[in-house]
Amino acid sequence: MAEAKATAKAAEKTAAAKEKLKAAAEKSNGFRKEFIEFINRGSVVDLAVGVAVGGAFTAIVNSLVNDIVMPIVGLIAGGVDFTGLAIRIPNFFGTGDEAVIAYGNFIQNVIQFLIIAWVIFMIVKAMNRINRKKDAKAEKDAAKK
Repeated sequence: MAEAKATAKAAEKTAAAKEKLKAAAEKSNGFRKEFIEFINRGSVVDLAVGVAVGGAFTAIVNSLVNDIVMPIVGLIAGGVDFTGLAIRIPNFFGTGDEAVIAYGNFIQNVIQFLIIAWVIFMIVKAMNRINRKKDAKAEKDAAKK
């Protein structure tokens, strides 16, 4: 009798475990399906393309800043090479090298950011102008009908 009860309990536990596994599998499939739908949306693909183009654009802007803008700014500022500007703090504890605060690189990165922000602003401004023209034309066409 005790053996039958133990077998029944084991069968109940096995059935409960199977139900939990089944529920977990269904939940996992739902997550997978939702993830696939998310990936297949156009906005995700657009974002990926934007990141790739942004990476390439960054290389162009880096070259523009480092090779064209900063030498001109340096000449205007009296021949200063911004990349070399730094504050060196000696190591008073005798272990390791000195600390270097490269504020020239920081200045260069700020200028780089401003150029990127300006270019993006101009692109968004142009796109908004194009969209306003399209919307105005669509409203005009709708009014004619």
